[in-house]
Parts: sequence; structure tokens; C-alpha cells
Amino acid sequence: MSDGHIRLNRFEQRVVAQADEILSRMTLDEKVGQMNQLDPRWNREIDKLVRQSKVGSVLSIRSVSEINRLQRVAVEETRLGIPLLVGNDVIHGYRTIFPIPLAESCTWDPDLVERAARIAADEAAASGTDWIFAPMVDICRDPRWGRIAEGAGEDPTLGQAMARARVRGFQADGLAGERRIAACPKHYVAYGAAEAGKDYNTVDISERTLRDVFLPPFWAAIDEGAASIMSAFNEISGIPASANPFTLREVLRQEWDFEGVVLSDYNAVGELVAHGFAADLREAALRAVLAGIDMDMMGHAFPEHLVALVEEGAVPLSLVDDAVRRILCLKIALGLFERPYTDEGLEAQFILREDHRHAALDVARKSIVLLKNEGPILPLRTTKIALIGPLADDRAAPLGCWHCEGRPEDVETVLDGIRAVRPGCAVEFVEGCTVADDALDQVEDAVRAARQAEAAVLVLGENERMSGEARSRAYLGLPGRQQELLEAVVASGTPVVCVLMSGRPLVIPWMAEHVPAIVQAWHGGIRAGRAVADILFGEVNPSGKLTASFPRTVGQIPVYYGHKSTGRPFLGEGTVQFEQAYRSNYIDESNRPLYPFGYGLSYTTFAYKDLNVETPVVGMEDTLVVSATVTNEGELPGDEVVQLYVQDLVGSVTRPVKELKGFERLSLAAGESASVRFEVPISELGFHGLVLEYGVEAGAFKVWIGPDAESGLEAAFTVSAG
Repeated sequence: MSDGHIRLNRFEQRVVAQADEILSRMTLDEKVGQMNQLDPRWNREIDKLVRQSKVGSVLSIRSVSEINRLQRVAVEETRLGIPLLVGNDVIHGYRTIFPIPLAESCTWDPDLVERAARIAADEAAASGTDWIFAPMVDICRDPRWGRIAEGAGEDPTLGQAMARARVRGFQADGLAGERRIAACPKHYVAYGAAEAGKDYNTVDISERTLRDVFLPPFWAAIDEGAASIMSAFNEISGIPASANPFTLREVLRQEWDFEGVVLSDYNAVGELVAHGFAADLREAALRAVLAGIDMDMMGHAFPEHLVALVEEGAVPLSLVDDAVRRILCLKIALGLFERPYTDEGLEAQFILREDHRHAALDVARKSIVLLKNEGPILPLRTTKIALIGPLADDRAAPLGCWHCEGRPEDVETVLDGIRAVRPGCAVEFVEGCTVADDALDQVEDAVRAARQAEAAVLVLGENERMSGEARSRAYLGLPGRQQELLEAVVASGTPVVCVLMSGRPLVIPWMAEHVPAIVQAWHGGIRAGRAVADILFGEVNPSGKLTASFPRTVGQIPVYYGHKSTGRPFLGEGTVQFEQAYRSNYIDESNRPLYPFGYGLSYTTFAYKDLNVETPVVGMEDTLVVSATVTNEGELPGDEVVQLYVQDLVGSVTRPVKELKGFERLSLAAGESASVRFEVPISELGFHGLVLEYGVEAGAFKVWIGPDAESGLEAAFTVSAG
């Protein structure tokens, strides 16, 4: 889709020359000032500090007039007139709020995700933002972690595709007012692997897993030209990510040749003390700058101690110069020296435009995943509906976490959507209960309404405050009294459809067993209600596919498709011991997820046939070519996401049972067939082997083409060493 984006981590010689000229005139105090990022909301002396050249960047300002005012102080009232970088969190939209990133990834449509990011960047640029602290590209296989909402789920291949799409969108050419924006992939690295799903918690993983699972989306973002990267809060095998020379210098700078800016997360440098990795803020500044941090976000360590550390000889001046050069290069490349101010009339032209709202609806529709449709009960043909649940007319919940400039008054609820799509339908709305407490008891009213209706639509799940940063959950069932409400309405005997709004996969085994239709709508943004109604009444055929597995119980976590087989696979014969077959399985629950990665139903039926491995034997420099025919055997047009998986059967180190290596979204009319052909360079089948060098090993492979990670057509091929 991309109509051109700006690569901002390889600077032209003229940009470097201009930065060096400025650098040559700077004092040490001014240099360290460029490495300091502050939030003006928590600093009453911000004007004074900017005037003294002690600030290089500010964050979390969204008023254009205030941004311009501070920028004038920096440009017109300082010795060198170096403009500020203005950074903001723009996670899934600026004012036009799109579905949360986890939901966006369920579209399996990078072009659509790029479009959403471009719209967010246009609105952010019109509001004075130069630097977007996104995309979040953390791989997460634990839905207890609240920040799973902000990423693309559990798979590195899909994660790479979404990372690239968002970087292209954020750094698109020709944004509002011809401004430019820098992307900042985060959180580098392995933040999504926090133990027990607790935010900020310890991460202890092998270097091989780090390289094969968690680093690839960051590499993809950088390869796409991302201007900067944000270091994470967590430690990695004993070394905090924001002072980790292995990840920040060896991998990022030396192996990847990254020339962009490295920014710490909020107070991550200061938190080195709490980690027990630094005795005080001085040592925290020392460890962070030596490891490779260029800019200290709200840690106060650099501005308080870095000058003295350089003067004492503990920190080479060259390290400071390198960091400041990168910061200046970014400001020059963004055009801030030529255009430091934002036209205050741009917001009226770009914020919440009608085409932006329509795009938000398009993404919301395609992100919804149909999990179950027994009967089928959907699409609804009824004229009398009981609409029940605390989220059915909630204008805040669909905004999801990190909605920042999103406003409840911009949101269409499910009640609004039903009334718009089926104005003649009789709808009785009963809230039933609240999301998370006992403040409301309308369960009996809900049951009565259900009995009087032809169908009951329950809208349940999490509100916008239950996922995101510092929103880990130990119990992933329906919070509050919602389970009680659900069971009571199901007992009424009226056919029930459940619409789930959440920022993560929930644990819903009772619902999956007893409710005939389940629609996973996530936190779907400002057009969520209309999108849900379009799905419920068949105006749109659902096409979303899960990008994070749904566990049957919290005790299964982490449950993900790309696991290892073990020496006693749960699907194998096991080993007979004490006259029993011992396998890697639970004695009280299935190993399988409730709903697997890649899963999602449609109102039509797709059939797969004619799997053909066109290259049954391939060399190391060749391309695997696999094709199949997909047919829409139903009576409705629909979209299908066709997925390609491989398994390396024997390796010098053990390999996952399946790995996603390709996907394609098809639109097929009723009765239409299409051939899907995947071409995968053999180099993409590699991994980090015994000596942690990436490579492909010769041998036997399996390959699947199918609708999800647990089904599809299977064949084999061989990679030859010669």
C-alpha cells in the first residue's frame, strides 16, 4: 500500500555534516541537555530548563499552542536555537481511535494496518508531534500481561509484518503540513516475556530464544527505517535492558548497524537503582550511557550526573558526542530546523475526518473474530432483541488502553450500532451488572428481557482500564458478576450471542460450551459498535483470525502454537514406564488451547485442496514454492486468511512443531476458487544453532497450508546441502 515512507536511521552526509557543525559549537552542558527528555506536566521549571538548553525533547504535550510556545523558547531564546523533539504515545490512533494493536493484527492485513498508522501520524503531525512512541513490537505468549493489547500477539513472522507496516505508516512521506514523524519501536527487548505475566517483571530466557523469537520484529522495524528504538523496563537474564551492552551495543549497533536514537523508557535509567544494578543515580547514568542509551526519558540521571562523569573521565566525551550527533541528525532529518513550528490550523483539517472514521470502521470490522456460531445463529434474522451487558452502551471501553486523545463522545456503542443498522428492530437494553464490582444488580431484569426477546445479545468483557501498562491480571475470566449474568441469561432458554470486548484473550470455557455464538470484538475503537452490529446482522462477513491463542485455563499459560515437541510429545506414543505411557500433558486439562492461533470462523465455508509442493527438493540458495486451491463453498462472499506453516524435523538444536512462514488474505465470491502460491526463500527457514549463528540446516521438513495453526493440508519437502 505504501506511497513512500522516510527512512530515518541512515542519515545523508549533508545531515551528518550539519549536525557536526552544531556539535562543534556546543558546550558539554548543552550536549547533555540534548540527552534529556522531560514531561512538562511534572516540571514547573520547564521554561527555565529549555531556556538554559538543558532539555532536548519533551513528551506528553498535545496542545499545539503549548508546543509552539515551548518551541519558541528553544529556538528563539537559547544560544544555539536547537529545536525540541516532541514525543507522544500514539498507540492505535491519535484522536481517531482504531482497534487496539492486538485487534489490528487480527486483520492479517499489513496494508490496512499501515493505513491506520498513516492516519494516526497525520493527526499527530497536525497536532505538533514529531516522535511517536510506537509501534510496540513485543512478542507476548502470556495474556495475563496487560500490554499484550499493544502488540501483534505471539508470532515473530506476523510480528515482523505488522512492525514493518506500522513503521511505514508512521514515517510516511507527505504528512499533514508536510511534516515528518519518527517512529520508535518498543520495548527493546523481551518485555513481553515477563515472568508470571506481571508487568515490569524479570525475564530470564536463552540467547537463542531471544534471537529467534523476540529480536526479529525489532530487526524488521529497523530494516524498514525506524528512526529510533526504546529500551525496556525489564531485565534480561540478570542485566536490565536499559543498561545492557549486549543488546544495545553488540546487537543493535554492531550487528545491525543501527544509526538511530536509543531512548530509555520512562524513568528506566533511574530504575536501575531499584533493580539493584546501580547503587545510586550517578551509577545508573554511568551504566546506561556506557551501554548505549542516547536519551534519558524522565530518569533525571543524565542531566544530574553526566557532565561530572565526563569531566571525571568515567565516560568518554566521544560517547556523548555520538549520542548528541544522532539526536541532532534526527532533528535535522525531520526538518525541525527549517520548520520548528506547527500550523495551528492543521488540526481542523485532519482531526477526526470522515475518511479517518471510515478507515477506523474498516479496521474494526476486519479485526473482529467469530469464535463460535452453532446453528448457525448468526447472522441474526430476529426483529426483537434483548441487548444485555455492562459494555453494550459503554462509550469508554471501546477506546481501550492508551487511547490518549480519544474521547468517549466520539464512540459508537453496540446499542448505537444496532439502532443504525436495524432501525426497525425492537431492542430492549438492560445493563445487568457493572464490569468489575457489585454496584448494580439487574440480573433478574436481564433474564426477563431475554425471555421476551427472540435473541439475547450479551456484551461482556473488560473495560478500558483492565489492559495496558501495569494492568496484569491473575484471573482471566469475566470480571465482576458478568459470569453470573451470563449463566442466568443462558438459563432463560433464549438463543444467546456473546460479544466479547477485551484487551487480551480471556479464559471462557463455560461460555464456549454453553453459548451458541461468540464474537471477539476486542476494544475496537470509536467505530466498534457499528462494526459489531454489521457483523451481527450479516452486513459484513467476519474475517478476523486470532494472533494470540485463547487458553482453556490460566494454568495452561503460556500456551502458544510454536512450542517444542519435547522427548515425550503429548500427541505421540510417549514412553512406557511402570506399565503406563508417559507424555507431556496435564492430567486434568487438555494441552490444546481453547481457540488456536490463526483461528476464526466465517459465515461461509472455505475448502482447501490440491496442495502442491512445487519444489520438493530445494537448495540453500533456492526458494520454497508451495501452492493450494481455496474454494468458497458457501452462499456468501467472504475473506479467508490462508496460512503457511513449516516444521524443521531435525536440527542441531530442537525446533518448534510449527512456524508461520507466510499468509495471504483472499476475497472470494460464493462458489469461487483461487490458487494461493507461497514463495519462501530458504534463508527464512533458518535459526540460531549450536554456536548461535543464524543459518539453515539441510534435512526433512513438513509444510502445511490451512486456515489456522491446528489444521490444513500437509506435505513434505527436503532442503539439500548441495
